[in-house]
Amino acid sequence: MNVLSGPILLVGFGKMGAALLHGWLDHGLLKSDVMVVEPSDAGRQGLADLEVAAFAGPDQLPSTHYRAVIFAVKPQIIAGVLPAYQDVTTHDTLIISIAAGTAISRFERTFGGKASIVRAMPNTPAAIGQGVTALFANANVSDSQKHLAEALMSAVGLVQWLDNEEQMHAVTAMSGGGPAYVFLLIETLAKAGMANGLPETLAWPMARATVVGSGALAAASEEPAATLRCNVTSPGGTTEAALSVLMSEDSGVQPIFDKAIKAASGRSRELA
Repeated sequence: MNVLSGPILLVGFGKMGAALLHGWLDHGLLKSDVMVVEPSDAGRQGLADLEVAAFAGPDQLPSTHYRAVIFAVKPQIIAGVLPAYQDVTTHDTLIISIAAGTAISRFERTFGGKASIVRAMPNTPAAIGQGVTALFANANVSDSQKHLAEALMSAVGLVQWLDNEEQMHAVTAMSGGGPAYVFLLIETLAKAGMANGLPETLAWPMARATVVGSGALAAASEEPAATLRCNVTSPGGTTEAALSVLMSEDSGVQPIFDKAIKAASGRSRELA
């Protein structure tokens, strides 16, 4: 059997749910192998356009044994959503959650201590198939279910398994929020260029292209980021002058990012 096959149930067709569905279909999942629960009329119309079965609620679902049920709903409403799916899952259904900050124990309270549950933390570049997703499985998840979870989430980018659920806080802080930090870098780089004489019409596209191109180079290279940085840096040159500020032990980028990720990790623990 193809690992990426159904029946699969997707709960929620927001931005992340849509990214997942498009990724699955692009990677060979048959339209007939997936069903989606989406309360909004507009969302169901979008699914009808894709020729994917859509339902307003779980009570409308046909009686089917699902290999996996993926909850792609906001963490604020997840507690109210889960109980309605108790009769949809069976003892060997894989349950995947992408609700940020929602511990596996929350799902075990609803579906039972023997339920197979994987917690996933993707980030927004999943919308273009360039995401990063961290996965953590409870002890009930079999090897074949891990393969299924990995296939479902790798359809939108890189997948990494975690050793323990506690690491999700750091993942949320680093890769979950990471796109915002990169976008801030583009903003900051452009503003610094403007402060040094570049017109806005040049600074913004140049800053964006520099960050995008550098990321592509890092992705294409087998060398570590530190080596790539050194390749750009000539002794006594302009880049070295800038890096002497950015890499200052007291006020450089590293101590600032250490504080930022610590703050975000702490907030993730508070929300959990």
